[in-house]
Amino acid sequence: MPTPSTTDKYARLLARCEGQPPIPTAVAHPCDYSSLDGALEAARLGLIVPLLVGPPDRIRQVAREHGFDLGSTQIIEAPHSHASAEAAVEAVRTGQAELLMKGSLHSDELLQAVTRSTSGLRTARRLSHVFAMDVPSYHKPLFITDAAVNIFPTLNDKADIVRNAIDLVRVLGIERPKVAILSAVETVTDKIPSTIEAAALCMMSLRGQIEGGILDGPLAFDNAISRAAADTKGIRSDVAGDPDILLVPDLEAGNMLAKQLTFLAGAEAAGIVLGARVPIVLTSRADSVRARIGSCAIAVLLAHARRVMDTSAKV
Repeated sequence: MPTPSTTDKYARLLARCEGQPPIPTAVAHPCDYSSLDGALEAARLGLIVPLLVGPPDRIRQVAREHGFDLGSTQIIEAPHSHASAEAAVEAVRTGQAELLMKGSLHSDELLQAVTRSTSGLRTARRLSHVFAMDVPSYHKPLFITDAAVNIFPTLNDKADIVRNAIDLVRVLGIERPKVAILSAVETVTDKIPSTIEAAALCMMSLRGQIEGGILDGPLAFDNAISRAAADTKGIRSDVAGDPDILLVPDLEAGNMLAKQLTFLAGAEAAGIVLGARVPIVLTSRADSVRARIGSCAIAVLLAHARRVMDTSAKV
């Protein structure tokens, strides 16, 4: 696989994938330029072996219109987007693919196929989404969850959301991720329920119900990100000023935060859904190819980690 020419955070993700075999990936309904381009570019970089799932004539037409060479890329026939989602999930269930990647269909179509009781992809964990953000003004990758799947998560939902994010970040090489649990204020008050849930999550961590990370909250965004802001308010915290993960109170807050960082701070956002039997690359049609490749790289690292765990379990 080509060595990345830049030194940014996404390039380091690609570098971690070097030497790893490409992962068979079911791409659901890649019927527009950006989704087909992202899948083929990930294949060119040696990240995935794409299985394109959708109407063959339409996929080939998009390829012709944009000068893409499909070569020997496998196409699994499905007549429309709903069928593409079902067929892509089936490809994973039967072992043809180890990753699932969203094409030009709606996210709900794909996730409904994943969460169906007969899909074979559900686990005991709740599905959740993580944005892996490359924020130019922040000193390391920043992971925001959940800004795309869980609208108003309960306390138990948030516990799973945190567990999923911690597992992801640990695979990416951070042994004990720091988790800032966000709210509007940094004090616990019954007037703002998210502050109570933040405190409960911290206690769950202390009691061993959430493992692998260092949790602190509630924290307002300023004192979560800025050590100076935390010091000004007299907050003693191992997380403030240096979080790896930001747990947002709900989808609205998370979605606005991620988009503000993208469009006002020049951040790149890779997106992935966790909690299923395989990682799900869930990107937006507005995402750059670079962000799509970042999402694929994260998913590939997770898939390889899963292979290692499966092998260890059999020994």
